[in-house]
Amino acid sequence: MSAKAPIIKFSNVSVSFGSTVVHQDLSFAISKGEVVTFLGPSGAGKTIILKLRIGLLTPQSGTIEVMGQRINELEEDELRSVRADIGMLFQGAALFDSLSVFENIAYGLRERGQNDETHLRNVVQEALQIVALPGIEEKFPPQLSGGQKKRIGLARALATSPKIMLFDEPTTGLDPTSTRMIDDLILKLKNEHGITSLAVTHDIPSAKRFSDRWILINEGKVAADGPVGQVATGNEMVSSFISGQWREDV
Repeated sequence: MSAKAPIIKFSNVSVSFGSTVVHQDLSFAISKGEVVTFLGPSGAGKTIILKLRIGLLTPQSGTIEVMGQRINELEEDELRSVRADIGMLFQGAALFDSLSVFENIAYGLRERGQNDETHLRNVVQEALQIVALPGIEEKFPPQLSGGQKKRIGLARALATSPKIMLFDEPTTGLDPTSTRMIDDLILKLKNEHGITSLAVTHDIPSAKRFSDRWILINEGKVAADGPVGQVATGNEMVSSFISGQWREDV
C-alpha cells in the first residue's frame, strides 16, 4: 500500500439488496495516481463498487471517502460536484449513435453549460489526440470499429478533465490490437496525466499490463490486496482465480 494519503477510501462498507448481502465490512484505500483492478467471480459485486464510488448507490453502513469528502453523507447537489472530477468508460462505450464523434465528446461539457464553440473544438481535438484518433470529429459511431468506439468513449470522459477514471470491462469484445491500445491508454493517463484509475475486468492479461494493484473480492469482502506481481504468485486464492481453477472453498 502506498504511503500517500488515499484519494479513495472505503471503510467497513456493507451493501444489501433485500436479503441478499453483496458486500460486508468492505475496506480498502487507493492513493492518487494508482491503477487498481478489482477481480472476483461473477456476482461478487465489483461493478457495484464503481457505482458506490460515484454515489449512484448508498451503503447500508460504513463510509466512502473521495478526495477527503464522505460521499455517502452528501446531498445530491454536493454529489454532482464530486462527480465532476470523475470519468467513466462503460463496457459498451455508451455513445449516442445519432450524434457525431464531436458531439459525443462535447456532450458532457455542454451539459455543464459550456457553449463556447472554439473552446469545445479545442478540447475535442485534444481528447482525440490523447486517444490517437485525430481528425474523425465528423464521423458517427456506426462508422467506427469496436476499439474506436471505446477510445471515443474514453475521449468523452477525458474532455471533462477528470481526476479519477472508472473502467468497467474496458477491453471486452475487442481484438488483441485494440485491447493493447486501451491498456496503453490507461497507462498513459497515469504516467502523463496523473489520473487515478479503478478497473473491473475479467481480462487477466490486460489487468497484468496496466494495474499497479489487484484487489480480489469474494463473499463480500477483500480476499486479497497487493501489488500485481505479489498477489498473482503469492496468494493461493488469486492464483486459483487467474488460472481458471477457482473454487469457493479455496
